[in-house]
Amino acid sequence: MDARSDSGQFGARTVLERRCRLCTAPLHHTFVDLGMSPPCESFLAADTLDNMESYYPLHAFVCEDCFLVQLPEHVSPQTIFEEYAYFSSYSDSWVAHAKRYCDTVVPRFSLGPASLVVELASNDGYLLQHLLADGIPILGVEPALNVAQTAIDKGIPTITQFFGSPLAREMVSNGDQADLIIGNNVLAQVPDLNDFVAGMALLLKPYGVITLEFPHIAKLIAEGQYDTIYHEHFSYFSLLTIEILAARHGLKVFDVDQLPTHGGSLRVYLAHVGNPVACEPSVDQLRDQERAAGLGVLETYTAFCLAARKSKKDLLSLLIALKNAGKSICAYGAPGKGNTLLNYCAIGTDFIDFAVDRNPYKHGRFTPGMHIPIRPVEALAQARPDYVLILPWNLKAEIVAQMKSIGDWGGKFIVPIPQVAEIDPKELVS
Repeated sequence: MDARSDSGQFGARTVLERRCRLCTAPLHHTFVDLGMSPPCESFLAADTLDNMESYYPLHAFVCEDCFLVQLPEHVSPQTIFEEYAYFSSYSDSWVAHAKRYCDTVVPRFSLGPASLVVELASNDGYLLQHLLADGIPILGVEPALNVAQTAIDKGIPTITQFFGSPLAREMVSNGDQADLIIGNNVLAQVPDLNDFVAGMALLLKPYGVITLEFPHIAKLIAEGQYDTIYHEHFSYFSLLTIEILAARHGLKVFDVDQLPTHGGSLRVYLAHVGNPVACEPSVDQLRDQERAAGLGVLETYTAFCLAARKSKKDLLSLLIALKNAGKSICAYGAPGKGNTLLNYCAIGTDFIDFAVDRNPYKHGRFTPGMHIPIRPVEALAQARPDYVLILPWNLKAEIVAQMKSIGDWGGKFIVPIPQVAEIDPKELVS
């Protein structure tokens, strides 16, 4: 990075000039500044609570040239993913989403015993297990050793390395070229975007297809989803930005799906520029929608910080009122986004007695920064809290359906985003 020196009455200081990780333009504009926060998946064991934690800025910028929203790389992927706390299979709805995807792409792209499907960031095999059952050759790439081992135990061959152009060249030299490359919620976690996409272009057969899923920046902005910003998510995308990224590496977007997952996501379909596959009307339609929503205008992005502040104040106002009324509050889930929310809003055990999570890895640990204890889901029935704050709010329908027994003792749910709301399970129609 370039550096420039500023001097004044207090002496000289050096300011690093940040540049866009996609197009290298200088970054001058703030998208949102959520203050200092620890890495969102750095859950603490009880005997480490008195140790010093590492905090880094959650200050997202927007590029005025390509409109990529991005965080500087304060924490390396190696640090984040060496031992990862997120296992995809603990979300029933996410596994079902993966199954529906497989049922669609197998016939659409004529996948069979002679094909090769490669998933990048394959996690615990939540998706590839469905293709394995269909007899389609598969290969996962997952750098988190503890998560990858779960996939390997399921019989899913998995490379435990970070993906990029060096690994792609190695795979191709070993005879592995992909008919389909899948990347679900991984593109945002890659600090070197250009190397990652270059690797996919190398790995892809001439008439192969890439599908990428990622949260849609349009939804993030429209619904104030500031909690989806955390250190392991380096970038936040629109179709407009994805098309710029793809074109730099000889790829094109030929189709796009708008999905409800993660509060609103896109699934883009990429192919080599030389692939004669027809471009679907969905691409032009979404591009027009994004421009109409102002995603090609800088001011749309720089106004987001006001929405984040309002959401924070609304949630805190409700929690303060409930605690002043003597109500007990617990949290459901300990996801990465939840830890961004807890730390930005300074919500600790003064508000939340404890959190529960389906993932046994987190049981007995504490959330980073706010040190809220995490227990098994069964602890809710024992404590019978008045309110349960749903931190993975994108799964609220699944969670409310699973936990409707909370209504048996008069308990209610709180959903923090897109608007702070209370849900009474007794009032829901079965």
